[in-house]
Amino acid sequence: MGTPDGFAHRVDERGTVTITHHGRPAGTLRGAAAARFLAAVARGDDPQLLMARVTGNYKHGNERRAREHPRNRGR
Repeated sequence: MGTPDGFAHRVDERGTVTITHHGRPAGTLRGAAAARFLAAVARGDDPQLLMARVTGNYKHGNERRAREHPRNRGR
């Protein structure tokens, strides 16, 4: 599994965190969610992985089952 990359974040004056992926908006965090995200980054957690999880852009573990589904066979 590859590591996520291309994510960036910025915090505005109200504490809203805007997450971008390759320069395109990918998500916005406000309030408690923004505070949790910023605390995790300050703790030293991998910001790329955190942003991938927050935006939903990460592997969910069901890729093998989906590949074996009848509509996806032969792809």
